[in-house]
Amino acid sequence: MDLEITAEDSTFFCEDGDENGLLNGSSSDEAESTSEPRSGNDRPNMLSEFASEFYSGGSDYSSLMGNKKKNGLFVQKNLLQMWGIEKSGAADSSESRVSMENRKRKKSENEKEQWAVFGLNQKEFEKGKKPAIVQSRSCPFYKKIPGTPFTVDAFRYGAIEGCSAYFLSHFHYDHYGGLSKRWCHGPIYCTSITARLLNICLSVNKRYICALELDKEYEIEGVKVMLIEANHCPGAALIHLRLRDGRTYLHTGDFRASKSMQSHPILLSYHVNVLYLDTTYCNPKYRFPSKEEVIDFVVRTTRKYLQKQPKTLIVVGAYSIGKERVYLAISQSLQILPIYTDASRRRILESFGWSELSGRFSNSRHSSPLHVLPLSFLGLENLNKYLETLNQRFNAVLAFRPTGWTFSEATGSKLDMIKPTSRGNVTIFGVPYSEHSSFNELRDFVKFLRPEKIIPTVNASSSGSRDKMQALFNNWLKS
Repeated sequence: MDLEITAEDSTFFCEDGDENGLLNGSSSDEAESTSEPRSGNDRPNMLSEFASEFYSGGSDYSSLMGNKKKNGLFVQKNLLQMWGIEKSGAADSSESRVSMENRKRKKSENEKEQWAVFGLNQKEFEKGKKPAIVQSRSCPFYKKIPGTPFTVDAFRYGAIEGCSAYFLSHFHYDHYGGLSKRWCHGPIYCTSITARLLNICLSVNKRYICALELDKEYEIEGVKVMLIEANHCPGAALIHLRLRDGRTYLHTGDFRASKSMQSHPILLSYHVNVLYLDTTYCNPKYRFPSKEEVIDFVVRTTRKYLQKQPKTLIVVGAYSIGKERVYLAISQSLQILPIYTDASRRRILESFGWSELSGRFSNSRHSSPLHVLPLSFLGLENLNKYLETLNQRFNAVLAFRPTGWTFSEATGSKLDMIKPTSRGNVTIFGVPYSEHSSFNELRDFVKFLRPEKIIPTVNASSSGSRDKMQALFNNWLKS
């Protein structure tokens, strides 16, 4: 079978979307901007090509469900369904379906009235013609920092009234969405790694990018600001803010809480009044093992398979940014070199400036026994086809899907109980390597900070899920 896999072949790798179910080249501005002609003053086309490759690699959108609605949109996870309090689609009553139909009819009638204002008649409306205007979405309250002209991860809303400083916690699409070479609404504050990624991946104008060092305090618009390592993906940061009136806010972006954070001088020195908390896994069933435990399991499993079959190809699924520690641990512990990645991932990795990455990567799939591929690609059928393209260089494939969504309560921290999926010569392990905090880690972090108020930033779209989380927070703060 003659099947050539390249960085440009995003259709084969990602099928309908990236590893979290998002359509590649999303509907936001930055996706479409990468393919437009550039003027003589713009960056060369090679940067546009790199951005296109980058989008095919996927990004982290773990707060969204992989299931599509009929209209192609994605919906945020319903925490109540995850807890078993509500039942999902199959159990919907006929009454709820009638209610949905009524809402759709009412929406259609409202749209007709709106289009009439712009001079569209019934026939034009039914043909789908709409006025050439775009209504901007309002920025959610939890992305605004009260008492400051700051927003966090709020780029998809365009120019936000009253905002003169836009903070970016890290370079994952659900946080940077809305940024592109067209961005002109104000300065973007972020870490140095994220700043480089904005430039090389999205062609954001350097004049708007303001890189801040970790653990160094700055004064911005009269507010003391410090970025703290978030233990998430490279360049991710917690944002610590001290206002003139003495109030202190902490925005976690996405993070994995750790004991080391509890010894950070700034967190020990100033009581946090308001905590904006990453609640991706704020569910008692998610009690992950540590990153170190999962990496140890991955290395032990790899060693065992290689001893049994030396001509085994090792594959690690990864986001465009994230999961680097998994494949680096395999390479370093078992002396496996080089590591194959596509060109766009290598350029991203090189931008980190990590000395341990030097000389570890190759552009040759045939010469490397360790390959890094998009998480969405890691299926039995895809990997069997992939093995065939390597011209019998390898006899088997051992793959790892490192994500918290593979966690099982039945397995818990007993990683040796994980049962892989296999077909033919391909074996895939789903391992609970998470770059978000587990339920216990969230609880310990909250109890350490003891904030006056907690604002959840994930799974917070409904009052029911917010109330459920607030009940948990209250219990944590009482103990």
